[in-house]
Amino acid sequence: MTSNTTLGISPYRLAFWFGIGAALLLVLGANAHLVYVATQSQPDCVDHVRSGSAAAGQFAAARSACTSR
Repeated sequence: MTSNTTLGISPYRLAFWFGIGAALLLVLGANAHLVYVATQSQPDCVDHVRSGSAAAGQFAAARSACTSR
């Protein structure tokens, strides 16, 4: 007599755990990519309103890391 189970595990349960494993791998891969991008990127200075010269509706950096030009 044959059964539809593999090693006593139903196909639905096997598919469920395979899906859980695939989702975990996806999350781990996405997090690894975010860490890689965060450590490898070197953003340049961007134009912004200098501190003390902000008008209404404009924002300035709290402390600019860029040198004044």
